[in-house]
Amino acid sequence: MIMDKCPECGSTHFYRDQEKAEKVCAKCGLVLEESMVDTGQDWRAFDHDQKVKRARTGAPLTHKRHDKGLTTEIGKGTTELFKVPAKKRSQFFRIRKWQKRLLTSKDRNMSFALSELQRLISYLGLPKTLHEEVAKLYEKALQKGLVRGRSIESIIAALVYSLSREYETPRTLTEISQASGIGKRELGRTYRYISRKLDIRILPARAESYIPRFSSMLKLSDRTQVRAIKILKAAKEKDVISGKGPTGCAAAAIYIASVLEGERKTQREVGDVVGVTEVTIRNRYKEMAEALNIEEEVESKAKEEEARAAAAVISMPAPEVKVEPEREVENTARHPVAASKKTPKPKKTRKQKPKKTRKSSKNKKKRK
Repeated sequence: MIMDKCPECGSTHFYRDQEKAEKVCAKCGLVLEESMVDTGQDWRAFDHDQKVKRARTGAPLTHKRHDKGLTTEIGKGTTELFKVPAKKRSQFFRIRKWQKRLLTSKDRNMSFALSELQRLISYLGLPKTLHEEVAKLYEKALQKGLVRGRSIESIIAALVYSLSREYETPRTLTEISQASGIGKRELGRTYRYISRKLDIRILPARAESYIPRFSSMLKLSDRTQVRAIKILKAAKEKDVISGKGPTGCAAAAIYIASVLEGERKTQREVGDVVGVTEVTIRNRYKEMAEALNIEEEVESKAKEEEARAAAAVISMPAPEVKVEPEREVENTARHPVAASKKTPKPKKTRKQKPKKTRKSSKNKKKRK
């Protein structure tokens, strides 16, 4: 009998004593159940090898594989062939061939799509939970027949683009386009189609979610990251960044924070990492700095950094140029005999013989 409340004190807080196999009330200490069945494993392992040998269950079910990890594959790899006796090798090849033939078109499609998804996730550095969710959504799209007439790569890329924003690890359209090899226009068209058919409603990415990744790519400190997030929140309260692109706002906030914290990065450096132009960063920077009344402070800090960098360049000592003495002069001073031997002899020139000119046949005829 399962009890929700303690009959003595009415408490709902219990704990289990694993050694005595009892269920005890945490408030009054009343034993509610005893001689409980242990549902855990009946063996112990002291290292990984023992655990693998004694375990009688496989890996948990996962959507990352087309068969959920349950299908047995016959003859995986070429090494399995040498474990089969010579008389049964023909049977082994026949069974292996029929297993491949019995795969349905859905299994083949899922196998190819999940391998492409694995490559895309590892290339973009996205979490495993997102990997699992994208695999579920792709299977749902395949069952509804949404993949027909479209490439598998475009469907996978569109799902990754949409769910990366939901998990607050957004990737720009340019990054996913470069990773998947799908054009931006095709990717955007597929994303709109899939989100409409699967009823995926995801809000636009926030500029704050881009800050940690771009800051780590620029090798900025945690203090600068926190300052950039504070600048974005303050600008959001004054409705400065509403309607603007999140990547441009994030780039401007990173630029302002790097200048104020003494880790100045140029607008070109920030733009190359984020993927926006210097003009966009400059426009967003002016709007945010004017709204927050920090324009003069940022400009003074930037001028100080530039002056400091210029002074450091000027104060650098010039490289010393070592002038090596001529060795031939030293040798002649120390060893005059050797120097006289080494003097080059004048080369003999051959006298050129005058070239014989051939007389024309007309002159010969005239002489005759």
